[in-house]
Amino acid sequence: MKTTIDIPEKTLEEAIRHTGAKTKREAIVTAVDEFNRQRRLAELARRLRGSCPNFMTQEDLQRMREDRKWEATP
Repeated sequence: MKTTIDIPEKTLEEAIRHTGAKTKREAIVTAVDEFNRQRRLAELARRLRGSCPNFMTQEDLQRMREDRKWEATP
């Protein structure tokens, strides 16, 4: 889909630098894809929050840290 937009030059240069893109189009597509990926991951994390009862609790983690058998031996 072709779209004409006005992107500030410094913003576009920064996107090109961060993405390692060779063209403006490649930089924009990469940036939009990454933005969408991050949003999908955030939504997934929001939906799954608290739904994994077998994960370690803060209390379990604290007990593990206090337990001598978990310490690294030299």
